[in-house]
Amino acid sequence: MISEVKHWLIDLGLSVFWAEILKLVIVISVVFVISYIANFITKKFISVIVSRIVKKTTFTWDDILLKNKVFHRFSHVVPALIIYYSSNLVLKGYPDWISIIKSMVFIYMIVMAMLIISAFLKSLNEIYMSMPSSKDRPIRGFLQIVNIFNYSIGSILILSIILDKDPSYFLTGIGAIAAVLLLVFKDTLLGLVAGIQLAANDMVKLGDWVVMPSKNADGVVTEITLHTVKIQNWDKTISMIPSYAMVSESFINYRGMEESKARRIKRSLFIDINSVRFLTMDEIEELKRIQILRPYLENKLKEIEVYNQSVAFDKEKPINGRWLTNLGTFRMYAFEYIKSMGFIRKDMSMMVRQLAPTEYGVPLEVYAFSSIIEWEDFEKIQADIFDHLMAVIPIFNLCIYQNPTGNDFSKILKNVEHK
Repeated sequence: MISEVKHWLIDLGLSVFWAEILKLVIVISVVFVISYIANFITKKFISVIVSRIVKKTTFTWDDILLKNKVFHRFSHVVPALIIYYSSNLVLKGYPDWISIIKSMVFIYMIVMAMLIISAFLKSLNEIYMSMPSSKDRPIRGFLQIVNIFNYSIGSILILSIILDKDPSYFLTGIGAIAAVLLLVFKDTLLGLVAGIQLAANDMVKLGDWVVMPSKNADGVVTEITLHTVKIQNWDKTISMIPSYAMVSESFINYRGMEESKARRIKRSLFIDINSVRFLTMDEIEELKRIQILRPYLENKLKEIEVYNQSVAFDKEKPINGRWLTNLGTFRMYAFEYIKSMGFIRKDMSMMVRQLAPTEYGVPLEVYAFSSIIEWEDFEKIQADIFDHLMAVIPIFNLCIYQNPTGNDFSKILKNVEHK
C-alpha cells in the first residue's frame, strides 16, 4: 500500500526523489494522526469509563490514583507503541531512521514509566496519609528515596540508549564520581541520612508540638520530607528545618505531654525575704478560718506542741523551739489550694516547693500537672491559680518581691517632702 502511494505520486508527474520524500511525509503524518486519535480515544476511555468505575467503588485509594493521573499517563504509551511497530513498515529501506525512531520511542516510554512510578508513589503516600497510623510512621521520606532510585535508573537507561552503551557501563563509573557527588550533594546526603534517623528513631512525627530555640521554631510539625521538617509556628509563620539539624541540635518535643493527657504547671512566686517571720497566735487563729488550711494548722500545732514540751520550749523565744512561719503556712495553703482544683492530676507529681533564695527573694514554685492541655485554656487556668495566690499573699503578711519602679520612687519623694 505504501509503495502504491509512491507510484501514484509519480503518475502525478513528480520525480522519483520527490515522490519518495512526499511519500514519507504523507505516511509519517498518517501514523502521527492515528497515534493522536488512539491517544485521544484512550484518554476518553480512561476519563469516562474508568472515572465512572472509580466513582462507583467504596474505596478511596482508586480516587487518589485517578486524581494524580496515574491511569491517564498510561494513555501516552499507546501512541508510542503504534509508532514503534509501524516504523518498520513506514521507513522500510531506511534502517538508520528506523533505529533512531525506535530509540526515541524507548526514551519516551522510559520517561513515561518514570512519571507513572512517580505519580504512583505520590498516590501511595496520600493513601497512607489517610490512615490513622500515618501520624506515627510517615513514609514520605522513604518514598522519596524510592523516587530518587526511580529517576536515577531511568536516567541511566536513557543515557545508555543515547550513547549506545550497556547500562552496566555507567554503573562502573559511579565509584569514580562518588567523591565529587559527596561534595556537591553534601547537604542532600546529610538530609537523607538524618531523614532516615528521624523516621527510624521516631524522633518527630506529624502533629508534634516542637520547640527549637536555635531556629526560632515553635509550633506543630505539618510535613516531614527527606531533607526538611516543616513546622507551622503559632504565629502562622512557617519554619523549614533541615533534617540533619533536627538530629544534630537539641529541640523539645511535647508529644509526651499530649500522650499523657497532662500539661505541667511550673511557675514561681518570688517572696520578699524581709517579710518572712513567725506567726502569732492571733494570726494563727485568724488563718484557721480558712477552710482548706484549718486541718493542717490543727495537726501542725499539735505536732509542734508535743515537740516543744519535750524540749521545755520558752514561748517568749520561738527560736528555742518550733513554730509556724507565715511563709511555710502560705506554702501549705498554696498546696492545698491547687490540690482542690478539679483539673489538677492527682496521680502525677504535685508540690509547692521552696527553692534556693536569690537576689530577687525566695522562689516559691508551684509544680503540678493539669488535665487541661489546650494552650489557650491552659494559660487561663494557670493565670487563675497565680492570680488567686498573689491576691491572698497579704493575708499571710508576706510581700511579693519586685524591682522598684518609677511609682515607688515617686512615693518615696512625696514622703520625704511631707517630712
